[in-house]
Amino acid sequence: MARPLRIEYDGALYHVTSRGNEQKPIFRDDADRRLFLDTLAQVAERFHWLCHAYCLMNNHYHLLIETPDGNLSKGMRQLNGVYTQAFNRRHRRTGHLFQGRFNAILVQKDSHFLEVCRYVVLNPVRAKSVKHPEQWRWSSYRATLGQAPVPEWLKTDEILSHLGSKRSLAQEKYRQYVREAIGAPTIWEDLRAQSILGTEAFADALTDHVTGRSTVKEIPKEQRLLGRPTLKKLFGQSERQKAKRDQLIANAVYQHGYSQIEVAQHLDLHYSTISRLIKNNKQQK
Repeated sequence: MARPLRIEYDGALYHVTSRGNEQKPIFRDDADRRLFLDTLAQVAERFHWLCHAYCLMNNHYHLLIETPDGNLSKGMRQLNGVYTQAFNRRHRRTGHLFQGRFNAILVQKDSHFLEVCRYVVLNPVRAKSVKHPEQWRWSSYRATLGQAPVPEWLKTDEILSHLGSKRSLAQEKYRQYVREAIGAPTIWEDLRAQSILGTEAFADALTDHVTGRSTVKEIPKEQRLLGRPTLKKLFGQSERQKAKRDQLIANAVYQHGYSQIEVAQHLDLHYSTISRLIKNNKQQK
């Protein structure tokens, strides 16, 4: 079976896994796990990734990554490559550490976000390594629950915002939500085209990406962006006019090729706000 093409665009959300070569461990001890998380922190900062959840098992890992700049493959090459080099130096070995390329499932955020977050942190329970997810130190579960420090690169606020406005109550609902899925059927029954988790309409909208037909003859981005207006000039004094501002945000992204995170930083807004405004703009057309 031919492997699916990578589907990458600004604001895409992925469940990412990568396994050890020949099913061998990629983490031999806790120092390796800390080394991997340090590498993930560097990659998240460099590529503007938003990591919503993670879980490190012995011979593989799970990540839930949002890419404001549509750069999953570039970031994953950096993550696995740098960690492999560091792992090999530490253990005085050579050769591949990971089995082939990573696996990435594109997730429809507004329909499956919480489900995938829950799936990621329940991996140790499904593997029978622990009975309860809070017993596994090497996942984002305890940090999201408020039982461990939250590293700067881990974004727990969005998960909790789906469960309540008060943080302590949202964390308790998160605990209940995760525990409800222990022993439940897999979420991958809704998987489409080997690489998409979402509704039928979501998958249909990405058909061209899956079959490899999209943007084949498109003008290269580097050429298309030559001579584009700066964000300061593009927005001018309209930043304060909400209706006009929202349209300009969409224009900045779709017509002028600015990333959502660049627009967010210019307007001093949260990235998720820009993402929501763009989505609303598309729905209104």
